[in-house]
Amino acid sequence: MSIRATLGRTKAAAFIEGRLVRLRAPVTADYLEWCKLRGDSREFLTPWEPSWAPDELTRAAFRRRLRRYAQAEREGSGLMFFVFDRKTGELTGGCQISNIRQGIAQSAASLGYWMGQRHAGRGLMTDAVVTLVRHAFDRLGFHRIEAACLPSNVASRRVLTKAGFTAEGTARKYLRINGEWQDHLLFAVVAGDPTPVHRT
Repeated sequence: MSIRATLGRTKAAAFIEGRLVRLRAPVTADYLEWCKLRGDSREFLTPWEPSWAPDELTRAAFRRRLRRYAQAEREGSGLMFFVFDRKTGELTGGCQISNIRQGIAQSAASLGYWMGQRHAGRGLMTDAVVTLVRHAFDRLGFHRIEAACLPSNVASRRVLTKAGFTAEGTARKYLRINGEWQDHLLFAVVAGDPTPVHRT
């Protein structure tokens, strides 16, 4: 069964449940909470992300994001989720699977994520990554998931390690982050790797 065919069936489940978080696709009604969380976290996020556009937090820009997410899902090339705290229902961040490759790559993909500053350090993103990876392997049939982070991003490296990813090397000038091409550490997890013991 192709990943594209499987992705179309994910809409039946509104949420993917983790221990601490709940994942679901973003919708138009999330705009105000998303805008506030991203705006409040701008200085916290800027060192780790591509440069923000001048209209980054506008409602129009958010609608464009939703259209891109929907198109990627239709094409079988990506899935985007917002991350919510199960206890409070608050939006805490986002995570996505993108660049889905099929055929000889046997359903490989890239993982990305962001966390609002006031929710960082609580184990929520580790739980979100573990939850999404398990969903991708167990329900969607993925074989391999990759991730990359800046060497200086200690928190992100910790998330990936706790979630069962293995360091595989360094890619020079891999992504343009905060306006500069920067080296990244490469990580991956493969179906059948040991399941992490999730501690918070």
